[in-house]
Amino acid sequence: MTTWVENPRNGRDRGPRGLARAWVEVLIRPRRFFRNGVAPGDQAPGLVFGVLVALCFVGGMLAFSSETVLGTELVPLVADSRAVTSLLVLLVVALFVAPATLHLTAALQTVLLVLAVRDRAGVSETVQTIAYATAPCVFAGVPIPELRVVCALYGAGLLTIGISEIHRTSLFRAALVSAIPSAFVFGFAFRGLGPLVALAEELLHSLTLI
Repeated sequence: MTTWVENPRNGRDRGPRGLARAWVEVLIRPRRFFRNGVAPGDQAPGLVFGVLVALCFVGGMLAFSSETVLGTELVPLVADSRAVTSLLVLLVVALFVAPATLHLTAALQTVLLVLAVRDRAGVSETVQTIAYATAPCVFAGVPIPELRVVCALYGAGLLTIGISEIHRTSLFRAALVSAIPSAFVFGFAFRGLGPLVALAEELLHSLTLI
């Protein structure tokens, strides 16, 4: 499930430099990135990328909203220390929550692709596509509703483009089959749905007053 092949298609840099380059390229040139940067059977770099994005998100939440996150019923303090609790939260996210969420979403996306796309790529490419589509969410931990909405919509757009490129289908069909996974990842996991609904309600309320 996490094979890191020695020579992936078209080659990719490894290590911190490769991760940083992948982050920039998927944000500014997504079609070219998904076409050249996703290789069959090469899940590990994408998995590492997705885990790091999740750590940035959770780290941002802990840094900016620790008072409302730590010491609650959901995340009780360990050893009466916010530092120790934060470290344990990050470890759990890195080792369990992020990989499990990524593979669960990939399984759901694969089922939807089976129903809608006849000539499709493998599960490995789907895992990588979802992982790299989370790139904008490194900023989603900042408690600014508008920023979270932008991150969620940007990520959903990247997933649509990635599914279209990797599985050789139209953008319209890719948008349809990736709608539910996008809602789960960007709306629920990265907390984009709540701010989006709130902003939409505020906009509708403003329009009714005009």
